[in-house]
Amino acid sequence: MADRQRMIFNAFNIFSVSHHDQGMWAWPGSEQLRYNDVHYWADVAKLLERGRFDTLFFADVLAPYETFEGSRERAVYSGMQFPINDPGELIPALAYATENLGFVLTQNILQEPPYAFARKMSTLDHLTRGRIAWNIVTTFLPGAGRNLGYGGLPEHEDRYARADDYIDVVYKLWEASWEDDAVVRDKRLQQYSDPAKIHEINHVGPFYDVVGPHLTEPSPQRTPFLIQAGVSPRGRDFAGRNAEGLFINALSPQEAEPVVKDVRAAAVRHGRRATDVKLFGILGFVVGSTEEEARRLHEEITDFQSIDANLAKQSVFLGYDFSQLDPKEPISEIARRPEGQKGIVGKLIAMSPNPQFTIGELVRWFGNLRVVGTPEQIADYVEAWNDAGVDGMNVQYVVSPGSFEDFVDRVTPVLQQRGLMQSEYREGTLREKVFGNGPYLPDEHRARGFRRAAFGKG
Repeated sequence: MADRQRMIFNAFNIFSVSHHDQGMWAWPGSEQLRYNDVHYWADVAKLLERGRFDTLFFADVLAPYETFEGSRERAVYSGMQFPINDPGELIPALAYATENLGFVLTQNILQEPPYAFARKMSTLDHLTRGRIAWNIVTTFLPGAGRNLGYGGLPEHEDRYARADDYIDVVYKLWEASWEDDAVVRDKRLQQYSDPAKIHEINHVGPFYDVVGPHLTEPSPQRTPFLIQAGVSPRGRDFAGRNAEGLFINALSPQEAEPVVKDVRAAAVRHGRRATDVKLFGILGFVVGSTEEEARRLHEEITDFQSIDANLAKQSVFLGYDFSQLDPKEPISEIARRPEGQKGIVGKLIAMSPNPQFTIGELVRWFGNLRVVGTPEQIADYVEAWNDAGVDGMNVQYVVSPGSFEDFVDRVTPVLQQRGLMQSEYREGTLREKVFGNGPYLPDEHRARGFRRAAFGKG
């Protein structure tokens, strides 16, 4: 398998006490209660770099979850991605602690005006020496819309229309405001930059009017590495136009294949190469020396987790308030009723591996979908995603840092033997490490068009 194209591995995390596996901050050996301690995060980053991960991928949310029972009470009680800190403030310290690991910052387009955000990302690109990526999201939480001053969550299509305008602004600031030789740094003349080579962008759009110029001199990548999460038809087209990486939350390689084909076709439709977008699946795992050992640990983890916390989490991600159902009621009974024959409840019941499950047990099972087995079995699973055309995996922890320690020490060597994971880092910026080309966006990317329009060159 050494001739395989190596995959990209992102450590999926969040600047909070918990991410996807609710209540596991209380598991013996978990250090997640140290999430406010920069030394904890520096140790995690160093571990990931030792294991040759490509990035530490920070998810983020800007409101507590409140779908379950129409209240945030369960999320607050359980520590369900709440409280949560700003990952952008943490990344420079982690960059200082590492040499090659990249960092993905999730920030939604409602969160900050594009003019200010462009400066933030250029600053992070400087401080990380070109190892920063932006995960572009439009947010799905009504509470975020309310608290950011929008009076609620704009409609899906409106959010993408705003994202189109937003990204045009930041492209112009990053690519078309400062010429390559605008920075002079002449000590004799005491001249830092050439005013004639720093330009306003004079953007007038449906949502944003921005004059410029960009406040920050060109950073190692100019435009940060661009990642997106969202696979609706509108999201796939947006990715084809803009993204260099797309996180697809598919449940299986088979489910991922049509998304992969659609996104690659969208990239070509927008004048790019099909391979210009890297697609990432999700990898939750429990590893053991034997399959039996791994399954025993998986069962212990599942039993440890609160059913109510899992119901609350899946209420958010599946868009259905599971408090409307009795968690102790058998799914065989619910299946006889209208709500058990359609919608997300019907789909969940159809997926159930055990017809004797209660609805609470079913939702907890769904929330604990992982590959469970030996390092070799986990590598087999990753290979199946690779065969489906997926370029990388967001590796999800159960317990931190223990899950990442298990992956680095037990799974990474097997993946490296099969040619699926890098053994050494490439030199350069994150974009150079991933694609093996230059530090900037390729000429085919639409952001470079703003540069050509401004300066007559790519």
